[in-house]
Amino acid sequence: MAADPKPEEISHPPMDQLQGLEYCIDSNPSWGETIALGFQHYVLALGTAVMIPSFLVPLMGGNHGDKVRVVQTLLFVEGINTLLQTLFGTRLPIVIGGSYAFMVPIVSIIHDPSLMRIADDHLRFISTMRAVQGALIVSSSIQIILGYSQLWAICSRFFSPLGMVPVIALVGFGLFDRGFPVEYLSDWLCNSFFLCESISGCTVCRNRFSHAYPIRNLLSGVTAKPYVKNFFCYSLNLSHVIKRLKSIPLGAYLKSFQTKQVPILERFALLLSITVIWAYAHLLTASGAYKHRPEITQINCRTDQAYLISSAPWIKIPYPLQWGAPTFDAGHCFGMMAAVFVSMIESTGAYKAASRLASATPPPAHVLSRGIGWQGIGILLDGLFGTLTGSTVSVENIGLLGSTRVGSRRVIQISAGFMIFFSILGKFGALFASIPFPIFAAVYCVLFGLVASVGLSFLQFTNMNSMRNLFITGVAFFLGLSVPEYFREYTAKAYHGPTHTRAVWFDDFLNTIFFSSPTVALIIAVFLDNTLDYKDSARDRGMQWWVKFRTFNGDSRNEEFYTLPFNLNRFFPPS
Repeated sequence: MAADPKPEEISHPPMDQLQGLEYCIDSNPSWGETIALGFQHYVLALGTAVMIPSFLVPLMGGNHGDKVRVVQTLLFVEGINTLLQTLFGTRLPIVIGGSYAFMVPIVSIIHDPSLMRIADDHLRFISTMRAVQGALIVSSSIQIILGYSQLWAICSRFFSPLGMVPVIALVGFGLFDRGFPVEYLSDWLCNSFFLCESISGCTVCRNRFSHAYPIRNLLSGVTAKPYVKNFFCYSLNLSHVIKRLKSIPLGAYLKSFQTKQVPILERFALLLSITVIWAYAHLLTASGAYKHRPEITQINCRTDQAYLISSAPWIKIPYPLQWGAPTFDAGHCFGMMAAVFVSMIESTGAYKAASRLASATPPPAHVLSRGIGWQGIGILLDGLFGTLTGSTVSVENIGLLGSTRVGSRRVIQISAGFMIFFSILGKFGALFASIPFPIFAAVYCVLFGLVASVGLSFLQFTNMNSMRNLFITGVAFFLGLSVPEYFREYTAKAYHGPTHTRAVWFDDFLNTIFFSSPTVALIIAVFLDNTLDYKDSARDRGMQWWVKFRTFNGDSRNEEFYTLPFNLNRFFPPS
């Protein structure tokens, strides 16, 4: 009869820092490898930077030239915000990119009757852009005030490891509809049009294919069917899609393949897979394989259908107020404030996930609040430059930290340099931005899942044999997925969100909040965790482990990871 296993043989002790990374925040690869990894992060950031303007600019009446300018501006400001965050914010290796949380209020502004009445498309685009800028500038004050006043640091003291598990996990899981190309593109289009106000269903909107469709048809499945029908994009069969989905995990199995002690297939799996598939797509485009395919297939599979290269200038430097003076409307600003609040919550979860994948300690409350403050400055810059969306932490780039096992801050700063450089050299930047969307969607399937698993790893600091903890975790997870899905389904059928009153700003505020899985999860988990037998459950919640990371001086390792550069801690002492 076999002897019973010892406890140490069947359990794993909790670890403050994730093991197995080759480089943490302050350790750097060679310069050549650093530059290559930085370029890889830049290429990954292109997905969101191109997707958001590609969907919104045509709705505003903009042309291909306008779309290119918005993409350039968004990348330029992303680079600046990333540098600011890595130097003076949390100092974590994170990319600050465009946020999908701002879609609801922005689409609401686009369909404001006062703007829709403008007959000239270009004038309507400029007027809408100025309205979005004004709303972003005003709403950025939320994060600036909560961050620099340390109010968010006070709020974060109510966050336990148990309460943050569903929040961090749903930062990744909540983006499930952005991953698989069919679901992502069809749902995205439905969500983009939901604020077209029409009870009778006869409203006509202009989509990104420059065709007019009744809004009822767009929301009832006409957009989804072509994607399903023409799903076999490149090789026109399912096996190629599977190959795309396996491209990054393959690097994990072949990580022993090395060149000069560098695991090429593990470290650069994303760059290699995107290059091969992109080249294949370009070959099919040049050979005429898509000439007689439906238009929807050509738009998503051809490499010349984004019209970025032909419309991009050779050199163009974005500058503040380039679209003109922003306009301010109280209703637009209130709706946008909800998106800023959602962005703050999602970034809070992303900060903690990034610290884990960079082999750092959890950011102290003071550092967390400092990062939110600088993110508010980033949204202010978004409004001044006119990026058409606000800023948040790029979840896919956090996943890439774990995929490459490189959490170096210098790599991210190099990627920020690429963003600024290629946003100025328009033609070269447009070349990389012409990568078809389905390629990015396949990559997201791996990276979002990796970030979600980091959130689950925080369960090691809690007692999951506690019925209280099981209840809180399960309810927060389920509602965090179910409530936003209900809002999406309701919107697709009713052409407006569940909150539908005469006060459009109030509708935008609530609909934006409940469209976000991490936000719903935080509301549920933190409320239950701090009200349900909380006095007798501090150890079960993981608070005894978490408490030493609440203050900057609580752990000696914090100084290594989060101290400001240039000896600025003398002027801004940590609390």
